[in-house]
Amino acid sequence: MTNPETPYAVMVDDNYHYMDKDERYKHGDFATAAEAIAAARKIVSGYLASAYEPGMSATSLYSSYTAFGDDPFIVSSIGAEDVKFSAWDYARVRSDEICLKEK
Repeated sequence: MTNPETPYAVMVDDNYHYMDKDERYKHGDFATAAEAIAAARKIVSGYLASAYEPGMSATSLYSSYTAFGDDPFIVSSIGAEDVKFSAWDYARVRSDEICLKEK
């Protein structure tokens, strides 16, 4: 999966094709948990920014993400610290921030 220099991999599922492993892809390998989290957050934020429309509620934006957005998760190699990251939790917070900022 990863080499010792890059023990964290960001994998991405597609919320639209829930549970379809054929739609999964590897975004990249990372040397630190912080880099992997930043990459996963960037994927989520990118979808939210593209899906946002002026006047949209945070609930609508979040619903769009859970239905159609990319769902990154982090896999750690054996011996590396496990990473706790939930794309859906992050999307909920970012949806609130994006929609609140626009008001």
